[in-house]
Order: sequence, then C-alpha cells, then structure tokens
Amino acid sequence: MARESGSSGMPETLKEELLKESKPFEAILGWLPFTGRMERLLDRAGLKITAIRFLLIVCALTLTCFMLIFMLRRDYVLASAVAAAVVLSAFIFLNYLKSKRIEKFTEQLPDTLAIMSRSLRASHTLTSAMELVGQEMPEPTKELFRTAFEQQRLGLGLAESLTNMSERIESLDLRFLVIVITLNREIGGNLAETFDKLAETIRQRIKIRRQVRVYTAQGRLSGYFLAILPIVMFITLGLLMPGYEDPLTKQTKGQIILALAGAGQLLGFLVIRKIIKIRI
Repeated sequence: MARESGSSGMPETLKEELLKESKPFEAILGWLPFTGRMERLLDRAGLKITAIRFLLIVCALTLTCFMLIFMLRRDYVLASAVAAAVVLSAFIFLNYLKSKRIEKFTEQLPDTLAIMSRSLRASHTLTSAMELVGQEMPEPTKELFRTAFEQQRLGLGLAESLTNMSERIESLDLRFLVIVITLNREIGGNLAETFDKLAETIRQRIKIRRQVRVYTAQGRLSGYFLAILPIVMFITLGLLMPGYEDPLTKQTKGQIILALAGAGQLLGFLVIRKIIKIRI
C-alpha cells in the first residue's frame, strides 16, 4: 500500500517504517537487547536515524577522539577520559532532544485539544478531528497525530493507535488524553466539553511547571556546574601541563582517589537532581 501512488497523503515516517528493509549487518545487530531501547529513544528524540547507525557514528567519534588524544599526549587515561566524555555527551544530547520534544508537544497540547473540541462541535468524528490536528498543528504534534490517523486507515483500532502514539513520546498529559478518549468510548458523554476542561487543566499544569523551573533554576545550574567543572579541569590540565596529573593517573593510590572522586561526583549530582526534580 505504501508503494502505490495513491498513498501520497501517507506520512513519510509511516511509509518509511512500512518499507524499511534492514541490511544483513544491521539485522544481526538488531538482535542485541539494547537495540530496541535505542530505537525507542531515538524515536522519542525525533531523530530519523536507526539505532545501528547512531551507535556506529558514536563509536567512530569515540575512536577518533581516543586516537587523537593518545597521539598527542601518549596518555591512556586521558584518552580514555575523553572517549568516555564523547559517549556520555552523545546520550546526554539524545535525552536533551527528547525532553525538548516532550516540552514542545506539551505546550502544543492545549491548542490541539481546542481544535479537536471545535471539530467535534462541528459534528465531525473523532478520527476526522485527529486528521485535522495532523494537518493544522506544527511538529511534533502534526507527525504524531497524522501517524495515528493513518494507522487507523490501515485497520488499527483507535485505542491501539492512541496507545502507540503515547509510547512514542513520554507525556503524562497525552496519557490523560488517551484515558479520556478510552473512557468516553466505553461510557459516553460530552467529549468536546471534556477536551475543553482537560485543555484548561494542562494550561494550569504548564503554568505551575514554569514557576517551579524558575524557583529551581539556581539549584539546577549549581548541579550542572559542579558535575562538569572537575571533568573539564582534569582534561584541560592534562593538555596544558603534561605530567602534572601523573601521580593520580599512574599510581595505584591516585587511581583509587580518582575513582572515589568520580563516584562522589556522580552521587552528588544525582542527589542534587533528585532534590530539584519536582513532579507536577
């Protein structure tokens, strides 16, 4: 169906998913347990790339940085630290993209509910309202609702398509929407009015969330600064002052001290993040 000319209105993401053919090497690596989790993470981050290609890119960058630092300094520890920083930065970047996509979707959700409410009051069906959202709203809402609508056209039930949409983006507000639609299909009621009330609730949640981010801005900045500063200083001193860190990197006691310091840094960062992370 995706190859037919009549499927021009089908979203490119759904068409690519239907026509996707894995290469032999990617098919073999696809059996690894972490590949599925990486695919979900990339999808939630909004990146149009397979997990295998992403991992290959990260590995290539890591090896390049490792070899470059080792050729310049002849220090295994420093080169390993830089390589670990590259890997960590890649996954931090992925989580950053995912959180920004969720935030953008949540900001658009009240307007989405308003469009669906007006569409229902104009005597349209719920699927037609979803199609209208897929045409009028910007990304990422547009792509998510268009894919859910096209899945219904291909025979998937409404509940299943909505569940798939909620799995593609970690949004508690979207789960509220899915629950509201599911309950309405079971017990009935004025769905347009329910959408209006849910939109107002989400707007209030967004308002409170912004206030909390303002109150916790100093704590978040302190946590990030304290976590990144030792790593940056360690790498900088290793590049500018060769041999200065040898007592820490080449002696057993120094390596133990570095390991304990790294564990302490990680524990402190997690504690600060736990304190400032307030769920609304």
